[in-house]
Amino acid sequence: MRRENDYRRPNRSDHAVLGQTGRFVHRPAEFQDLPVTALRMHYTMINKEQLLKIMPNARFRIDSFLEPIQQSMQEFHINSPARQAAFLAQIAHESGELRYVKEIASGSAYEGRKDLGNTQPGDGMKYKGRGLIQITGRNNYADCGKSLGVDLITNPELLETNDLACRSAAWFWASHGLNDLADKGDFERITKRINGGTNGIKQRYAYLAMANEVLGAG
Repeated sequence: MRRENDYRRPNRSDHAVLGQTGRFVHRPAEFQDLPVTALRMHYTMINKEQLLKIMPNARFRIDSFLEPIQQSMQEFHINSPARQAAFLAQIAHESGELRYVKEIASGSAYEGRKDLGNTQPGDGMKYKGRGLIQITGRNNYADCGKSLGVDLITNPELLETNDLACRSAAWFWASHGLNDLADKGDFERITKRINGGTNGIKQRYAYLAMANEVLGAG
């Protein structure tokens, strides 16, 4: 994606959900009104073999990303074959099959971008794209960090960790209405909300076709 912080640590309360792996995960504000049963409903855990078929070039990274991807999809209700296929297709393209968790460019192009909240000197490079869906700009880092319970304004590089690279991508997905678009099969609009256009659309659709086949979606 080319697109001050209320820091709160997640805790084992009604604002947390016990994942299938036994880990308590923070429930973002937009999901706090949903019962836990609704968050878990019909969730099917993707496995290593399926993920490898969708992203064959990620074979040396699958083991370290599998659990964070599983937990992030569960946390943000990416819980049907159609939603999972669309999500995995997009992160496959955006991250080069889990290769990149940080934008290659310096971020200087974002310097002074008030639409991204980059109002302080150095914000462009400090808040360059990070995560499997590249979270970009001070405002997006603040919003993402607030929802995930992590101080990303002070520590933006945390989005380069496998766990937060995955959670931030799933947060962006859910908070921008992409589950609903996946339910409707509107993959092109999903691409536009992530990319701002249709860059790489042919490859994205190729990943989608494979993900649909592997997960029995479509």
